Amino acid sequence: MKDIYQVIKNVRMSEKATFLQETNNEVTLEVDRKANKLEIKQAVEQLFGKTVVGVRTANYDGKLRRQRRADAGRTNHWKKAIVRLKEGESLDLI
Repeated sequence: MKDIYQVIKNVRMSEKATFLQETNNEVTLEVDRKANKLEIKQAVEQLFGKTVVGVRTANYDGKLRRQRRADAGRTNHWKKAIVRLKEGESLDLI
């Protein structure tokens, strides 16, 4: 996992993510499931040019889905990273 564009997949925007960004200067990202904290930190620093203080990660299982039949499918598993930026720096994603 060396390519930064493979590590960071998407920005997660929700009420909790907005609250964390406003109060704790943290950004919530969807990242590759195999990426570790060091790779996530390096990718954010190279891609956005900001200093990262800490990274927290959480793995999520995909939800079961059914579509009018007995057999069930599943959405993809994914990993979330909450990245804390250095005091005074901000990341304007919108």
